[in-house]
Amino acid sequence: MRIIVDGMGGDNAPAAIVEGAVLASKKIRDEICLIGRQDEIAAELAKYDFDESRVSIIDASQVIETEEAPVRAVRTKKDSSIVKGINMVKNGEADLFISAGNSGALMAGGLFILGRIPGIDRPAIASTYPMLGQGVAMLVDSGANSECKPRNLLEFGIMGSIYMDKVMGIDSPRVGLVNIGTEENKGSTLTKAAYDLLEKSDINFVGNVEARDVPNNACDVIVCDGFVGNVVLKLTEGLAMSIARRIKKKFTSGVKATVGALFLKNKLGELRQEFDYSEYGGAPILGVKGPIVKMHGSSNANGVMNSIIKAVPYAKEGVVDIIQSQVLEIEEIAESE
Repeated sequence: MRIIVDGMGGDNAPAAIVEGAVLASKKIRDEICLIGRQDEIAAELAKYDFDESRVSIIDASQVIETEEAPVRAVRTKKDSSIVKGINMVKNGEADLFISAGNSGALMAGGLFILGRIPGIDRPAIASTYPMLGQGVAMLVDSGANSECKPRNLLEFGIMGSIYMDKVMGIDSPRVGLVNIGTEENKGSTLTKAAYDLLEKSDINFVGNVEARDVPNNACDVIVCDGFVGNVVLKLTEGLAMSIARRIKKKFTSGVKATVGALFLKNKLGELRQEFDYSEYGGAPILGVKGPIVKMHGSSNANGVMNSIIKAVPYAKEGVVDIIQSQVLEIEEIAESE
């Protein structure tokens, strides 16, 4: 399998991207191609020992910056690492594209270059969400669609369920709808209608879940519109960072606290790892006709490595094809309303 990694995307590119790709190449047998400005990537690669038959460079002269308007950038920067990489997936020259770059450009590239899976109205960004001590869940949508129709939430639930089954190995993943109460009749017009659609589907829908229960393993697939999903994700990240800083301050505030921290060093390290987004891989863009994965913009080398390794099953298990085969079910349920 051939994996294209955007060497120019993210806050720490190309250094962290290159290092992470080299680390990943030592753990998987697939070919990794770093796409971007060849001279800059080559200068970073020269720092490491690696198998040159499995790590290579594809030159792309342009970079889509974080602050650029996504649609305009995709249409005008044809030789950018993002546009060129997605085109390689479309043309069958690559099996998977991974980037820590401009999220909007990745979504726009997926839509304009690859196109939607026929029957999918709104592709979504599906982010991994850590369940403390209990693995991860998938949050769909985490920011691509701030306004949704009930049908879209049904799509998110079905696509997320397929991903968790085929990529994360969770049999019959539990799908929950984020709401202000667990009762069936709670929520907005959108969530009430979405509840009815999800309940009619063949997925393992467990009903409404409240925000306070989301981190406590309430479900494996967390369904919501992109506005709610992005708030949930960023609130959780901010809270985790605040707690981590508070713990550090408490354990360095005196001699006794410091001694106690030494005894608890391993346990504190385990807790920090559970909160660390870099351990969980990137966020697949579900609903487009090819596998694209968005890494966190500030990914370090460890985050890049994990994103590459954990994205491999997305392509190898044919998730895109499986989603396409399930579209008929979405159409039948949506038309029944």
